[in-house]
Amino acid sequence: MSKMYSTLQSPLTLTTPVWPNFPRPRRRLTSVPALTRFCAVAGVLTLLFTAFLLSQSSKSAKALIPPALSSAFRKPTSEAQLLEIFANATSEYGPHPINDLIADALRKQDALLKMRSTDLRSAAARYRVRRGRHPPPGFDKWFEYASKHDAVIVESFFDRIYKDLLPFWALDSWQTAKRAADWEHVVRVRSNKAIPVGDVTGKVPWLQLWTDLVAEFAEFLPDVDMPINYMDESRILVPWEDIGQMVENARMWRKITPVDDVVSDWHGLRSLHGDSTADAQRPYEPVWLTDTEQIWDYTAATCPPDSPGRNASALEDFSLPPVFPENWDPDFSEGGYVKNHTAAMDPCYQPHLRGLHSTFVEPISMRTTQELIPLFGGSKLSRNNEILIPGAMYLTADSFYSGGNWHGPSWDQKTTSVTWRGVASGGRHKDTNWRHFQRLRLIEMLNGTTVQNLEENAVPAMTFQMPPADRYDFLRRFEGEVGGWLSETTDAGFTELLCFPREGNCSYLSEFFHEVAPKPMDKQFQHKFIPDVDGNSFSARYRGLLLSTSLPIKATIYAEWHDDRLQPWLHFAPMDNTLQDLYGILDYFMRDDKGDAAARLIAETGKRWGEMVLRREDTVLYVWRLLLEFARVCDENRDRLGWVDDLTTMDEHQ
Repeated sequence: MSKMYSTLQSPLTLTTPVWPNFPRPRRRLTSVPALTRFCAVAGVLTLLFTAFLLSQSSKSAKALIPPALSSAFRKPTSEAQLLEIFANATSEYGPHPINDLIADALRKQDALLKMRSTDLRSAAARYRVRRGRHPPPGFDKWFEYASKHDAVIVESFFDRIYKDLLPFWALDSWQTAKRAADWEHVVRVRSNKAIPVGDVTGKVPWLQLWTDLVAEFAEFLPDVDMPINYMDESRILVPWEDIGQMVENARMWRKITPVDDVVSDWHGLRSLHGDSTADAQRPYEPVWLTDTEQIWDYTAATCPPDSPGRNASALEDFSLPPVFPENWDPDFSEGGYVKNHTAAMDPCYQPHLRGLHSTFVEPISMRTTQELIPLFGGSKLSRNNEILIPGAMYLTADSFYSGGNWHGPSWDQKTTSVTWRGVASGGRHKDTNWRHFQRLRLIEMLNGTTVQNLEENAVPAMTFQMPPADRYDFLRRFEGEVGGWLSETTDAGFTELLCFPREGNCSYLSEFFHEVAPKPMDKQFQHKFIPDVDGNSFSARYRGLLLSTSLPIKATIYAEWHDDRLQPWLHFAPMDNTLQDLYGILDYFMRDDKGDAAARLIAETGKRWGEMVLRREDTVLYVWRLLLEFARVCDENRDRLGWVDDLTTMDEHQ
């Protein structure tokens, strides 16, 4: 094996890059505002001390790997060997944008892992630099659990927590705590025990699944309430100007408190029980918006004023064919392929999604507010203001979502083919709007007969347009052979059409779709490629796909808890929500040995990385830290609450 590769840090980190001439990303610097000269001086001194700790904690790549994990990177088919296979594979077709995207993903992962914390002091120091305040009380117990379970702790993995909670620092702590406690479905922690609160008769078991998770670490939590969104759809859309003002106010008060002023004892929720007035005892009910025809307009109000989505009105007639953007070359793509997956999820910069994603066409249900209230859920639009937690169905052992304990055969034992099974969900599709639903578009695009009719006879498809040949100019597209190729390599279909109204023959879809037999996840893993697109919200099968030996090809507008710990083009293949790049992605991976090696590289690296950072222990760590932070937001002493034992211990030894 070539000595230019190293497997000591994590899947696919390089000591000498295969692509040496790409510019490296700049590091962002974080400043900490201070309201008084005293606090400013104290903050600067603390940050200088933090920088010292970080410099002292620098370790070799080998030392960054817990012993229990090190052996995993020395398997016969190692990540370095996969990379070597990919680097040495040849292609008669010449350079491809995806090659560059994979190289960029490798570089980002390498830089990220250099920021890994392997001891409590470095973890606390990195926390202060990135968050601008001390860690919450209980941080030491949290990190002790992380170390015990060989968790990969990189501070940026938890950025979502702080983005979600930041505006709540601008609200009254008692008000936030009260509204959380009064919600209809709550995971409640009192006296170090977690219990579910709320009537779940006839509902899915989400509340119990989340309660069971919190119960695993409740002994280390203060009293806190976690109100749960029991709908598929996300529900809070605070207008841009309002949330911007809250964030600005919250940042004004963020500071590194002088160590002598820090308190570590929670005041808790005692004040919730001290007001017996009628107003205090009445649960808070925000103004709910229920008109599904206005869902895009409410979303647009959350967009930046200069974004194209801000002034784009909701579509009024969905009986017309879907409209795709012309000459589409967004900043988040490179050569027609997604470069920035986070930006690709944002509808504010893609107003065409109001006619290409069912969330903005007709959701199954809608009960939305424009007021910031505390509400936790498993997914949300990038502009929604819920607080993210791992999706409940990621916490179940149900093989329907995960495939069970078997995650597929080795790559060379799979068929070079595409599969998809599922229901035609996403919203309430009818004869007047179904052509605008993303799942229907995916299945029609994978129908070889439909595509062949389009290529040979110019028979238009109902839900999509052929991708522009000047952007996706691969040979099969140029020669008009995409349809025949798909007929030979795809096995995709709906197990239920879910038509509305639920008539027996589903007349408006029957000409174009028919129901097929289900295929369990473990059978789907026999195929190399599995696309994954949104249903009513996020796709609950995504974690199972990431942990499989197959390659997930992912299109979504929904953010999830794990997004900050996954690298597109290294752990999965991202896809644009128009699906216009679908054929180009499949052609690249299936056309020759180079593409096959790239697909295997991503599939197997994603699986091994998922086994390190998407375990149940990792969901415990995420929600544990989230609830420590939310409890602090709800505490009347929140500006002084913190964990500083590492600083006081160091002072005693100086």
